[in-house]
Amino acid sequence: MKKSSNTPRLAALAAALATCGAAQAGVTVAGPGESYLTLSLWARSSFSSVENAAPDGSRSSDFSIDSVRIITSGKITKNIGGMINFERQSDESMRILDAVAQFELTEGVNFWFGRMLPPTDRANMAGPYFANVWEYPMVSQYPNAFTGRDDGALLWGNVLGGKLLYSFGAFQGKNRGAGLSNDGDTPLYATRIAYSFLDPELGYYGTNSYFGAKDIFTVGFAYQMQKDGVGTALAKGDYKAWNIDALFETKLAGGGVVTLEGAYYDYDTDGVVDVAGGNILCTNINNCGGATAGDAYLLTAAYLIPTKIGIGQFQPYVRYQEFSPDAGGKADQWDLGLTYVMAGHNARITGVYSDMESAAGVKTDKFILGVQLMY
Repeated sequence: MKKSSNTPRLAALAAALATCGAAQAGVTVAGPGESYLTLSLWARSSFSSVENAAPDGSRSSDFSIDSVRIITSGKITKNIGGMINFERQSDESMRILDAVAQFELTEGVNFWFGRMLPPTDRANMAGPYFANVWEYPMVSQYPNAFTGRDDGALLWGNVLGGKLLYSFGAFQGKNRGAGLSNDGDTPLYATRIAYSFLDPELGYYGTNSYFGAKDIFTVGFAYQMQKDGVGTALAKGDYKAWNIDALFETKLAGGGVVTLEGAYYDYDTDGVVDVAGGNILCTNINNCGGATAGDAYLLTAAYLIPTKIGIGQFQPYVRYQEFSPDAGGKADQWDLGLTYVMAGHNARITGVYSDMESAAGVKTDKFILGVQLMY
């Protein structure tokens, strides 16, 4: 094994990593011909203090390894490749995150098959490692088997000079099992269309900030539907969800970077109350229950201060999110934070204070100090 120094191979690698969502290459192993394999390691750890969350009802104080990921991707030929990624969350065992066979049929036309992120909103396409705010937004509630993933097939590409991203796919979807609504094994269909009015955003995955490397104004639309996707075999309904999201980011004359993000969501369960995720019918079924009909939105603003202090720059941010179910009270959350950006998303430290109110009217506050490294 060796660390590749071949310039054309690294150029190809950079394009591959833009596709798989990695920020930088780790170790690159050269194979025969145009083949290669990359290995990257990502980790997120945090300290949290949550009101009334300790076993005795007092304020909690917890250290956690939130996520460890092993990222592998590579090419067999110029047009055939794949990725197999693993993740360990908190105290869980290591699990398969992605396992995707990737085929570039022609320029702007890619076919993927396996376990992957279905087309959804920007928050999910970026994931926690490429978000501005430490925690994943509670308003992003698309169904998934594990951390946003599902098994299926996907057709996607960047066209019109990279300005337009299109993606369409069919996936396992929700509530597959005896006694559940999808006992007929109907697939879930998903699509995302996004257009970049300024600099293009290449690749399938996304990010919530380029830290001034690009001028961005991208608007995206995502839609998912599954016949018999909610409820039980005796009381079933169709699942439909859509959202529109936008990201604006620009570097000011003084060197500071302004980032603005917004998204609106609409979730429809066909008038049927879905089974709860912990229902006995969901035993041994990864993607089961939990869908709630309602509307939601989020707004985020961040500013990367141009002055470098030590080895990094500070980025204060604020986010508001609200979920209003068709039945019951709304839930909302304010996040106010400060990130110390040392190497983009590859190395950053975040402190964030959150003020939350549940649908039942219960108010909670918490503080999180998080550290993220990606190689």
